[in-house]
Amino acid sequence: MVKTVIIEEHGGPEKFKIVDWPVGEPGPGEIRIRHHACGLNFIDVYQRTGLYPMQLPHAMGMEGAGVVEAVGEGVTHLKVGDRAAYAAMPPGAYCEARVMPAAQVCPLPDEISFEEGAAMMLKGLTTQYLFHRTTPLKAGDTVLFQAAAGGVGLLACQWAKSEGITLIGTASTDEKCDLALEHGAAHCINYDEVEDWPAKVRELTGGAGVDVVMDAVGADTFEGSLNCLKPLGMMISFGNASGPVPPFSLATLGAKGSLKITRPTLFTHIAKHEDCQEMARMLFGKVASGAVKIRIDQAFTLDNVADAHRALEARLTTGQTVLTV
Repeated sequence: MVKTVIIEEHGGPEKFKIVDWPVGEPGPGEIRIRHHACGLNFIDVYQRTGLYPMQLPHAMGMEGAGVVEAVGEGVTHLKVGDRAAYAAMPPGAYCEARVMPAAQVCPLPDEISFEEGAAMMLKGLTTQYLFHRTTPLKAGDTVLFQAAAGGVGLLACQWAKSEGITLIGTASTDEKCDLALEHGAAHCINYDEVEDWPAKVRELTGGAGVDVVMDAVGADTFEGSLNCLKPLGMMISFGNASGPVPPFSLATLGAKGSLKITRPTLFTHIAKHEDCQEMARMLFGKVASGAVKIRIDQAFTLDNVADAHRALEARLTTGQTVLTV
């Protein structure tokens, strides 16, 4: 039995329960991992509230890092004693230990700490697919990144700079804008002070607009994001922090310059074992080289998971947040 955070019904952070949960031996294609730290992500909020419904009761959390304790039949890329990290389905990372599918669990290099591993996998693999698996991007291109001081945002600022891509960020305070600039954003717009921020983006791009928008804010920024794109530009809507994007007419994309739009999820990109491991190797390489630094600004104990969710939903966090086990 291990300490585990579950929900029995959807709702607010008060719905979390910390229980003793059974953990057994791994079956074929599975491992048992003993966590040192777990990650906190907005998808956890969506699952807790029911925006992404789950069959209940269910353990929570999508990301963790620790040591492999046992390996099931057929698992060849991990062995007992290996350091490992993952972002993977099904939920269940908010715990001391768990049995889980091995395919998306990745060997963690020694130079990367467990806390960094737990903080980086979901957001880092998301950053990897945004820049390398969604639409072609090359040095000299321009990207608008909404909420650039958030967990994915600070990684994206660094990733863009490392590849010669100009990133224009947005954030809700001057302090968050400064943080994005420190991490490699070329410009950052405080959209609480600049009412017509799409016009500012146009100004910064000499009237042309950006090649790609990466937007996980959702409803509040969607229309403005479309207005920032140059003709034939790509809108990547990859989250709903302010609520789901409302229905809109596809004709809008034609009227605004034959725009393209996609709504990707990480779990499609990492569904194949080989793809996931390759993406992780690129991410680990960026971190090990120093091109991307993992900034952990908040840490909560597993017992204080409700406080961690309240801080995340109130937009009181910057960088990455971990739960210590």
